[in-house]
Amino acid sequence: MLICLTASHQNASFDLLERLSIGAPSAAGTLVDGSDFVSGAVVLATCNRFEAYLDVDEPLTAGSALAVEATIETMSTASGVEPDDLRDSVRVITGDEVVEHLFAVSSGLESVVVGEDEISGQVRRSLERARHDGTTSRDLERLFQKASQTSRGIKNQTNVGGAGRSLVRLALELASSRVTDWSEARVLIVGTGQYAATTVAALRDRGADQLAVYSGSGRAEWFGLKHAATPYDDLATAVAWSDVLITCTSTTEPVVTRDVVQPGGRRLVIDLGLPRNVDPLVSGVEGVELLDLETISLHAPLPQLSAADDARALVSSAAAEFQAVAAEQSLTPSVVALRKHVFDLLDAEIERARSRGDSSERTESALRHLAGVLLHTPSVRARELAREGRGDEFRDGLEALFGVTDARRASSSSPLRAIDDERQASAG
Repeated sequence: MLICLTASHQNASFDLLERLSIGAPSAAGTLVDGSDFVSGAVVLATCNRFEAYLDVDEPLTAGSALAVEATIETMSTASGVEPDDLRDSVRVITGDEVVEHLFAVSSGLESVVVGEDEISGQVRRSLERARHDGTTSRDLERLFQKASQTSRGIKNQTNVGGAGRSLVRLALELASSRVTDWSEARVLIVGTGQYAATTVAALRDRGADQLAVYSGSGRAEWFGLKHAATPYDDLATAVAWSDVLITCTSTTEPVVTRDVVQPGGRRLVIDLGLPRNVDPLVSGVEGVELLDLETISLHAPLPQLSAADDARALVSSAAAEFQAVAAEQSLTPSVVALRKHVFDLLDAEIERARSRGDSSERTESALRHLAGVLLHTPSVRARELAREGRGDEFRDGLEALFGVTDARRASSSSPLRAIDDERQASAG
């Protein structure tokens, strides 16, 4: 059974999300190893959301509730968030709804900026981390791989990616009301990762050409050479030079503190980091205006309705097909059991006929063909009933009419697991 605990910019504070982003991802191993119910976990932590996707062995409500509570306790301990605060902030999604939710998240439809590109890579990396830590499962692997395929399809088939704007570009758009001429602005970038490279590209598009870079890891010179930005090895000196300061690092502690920002003049500080790269006390320095993720999120644009609606329709369709295929293939063991029952009876009758000298190859071939024809309709009906959510009717019918029971029925709590069962059976 699949469960998702989700907290986002829509229902949780940035402070809570910030703390979760630091400790929660590494706690997935503790959760899986320490639980009798959770067989797999993938944790996704982004600048505006936290999610824990769980594969729970126990299908009963009590088991699901225990798994949710174990997740809250584990993530709270790892991140320093009070359990009650986390409990009040997360929404619990179960079953088929998890599929559509992840597909929408991966496609950028639940982001601060609808259609943002960054989230699909974050979803992919969360699965890679779970693989590395040994916390993924067959169902989670399949779910996340399909989510990545769906996000690519939506990007190719709709304009939702163009309708939405990245956080960087949205931040610069908001900053443009304070910066009269980007070509005259002296812009300092703190950070040298992919986010920093995206920031440089967005700044160039706005005409900024006086760029500098600072990196606490010593990569400023390399980044500056690559992106035509002046490298600084002293942060206070770099800040004093700048009119606009943009931070986008992944450090867990604030990089820009009050002691490196001198009062006087007019300086715009844009903090794109999560955890925060800028100490909130910096906003109290004379002349400084601080623009952080929480402020940026309040100005996120409404989605262009046509593109967003098209994307959501594709998400719903992909989720429905994913669930239908899983449900359809969950009946494979029952169909196999029926075929075995019929052909075992046929083989027994043919053997008796042979012992009496009443059998011929043509007769046996005809009987086997007839058995295959008779089994065709039940096989088709199994797929149809499964897609209608009536798979149990098929199983119950087999048991009532023929006394055929799928040996794996009791142990297959999730229809998703049957996909691997079918592949293994086909391989055999």
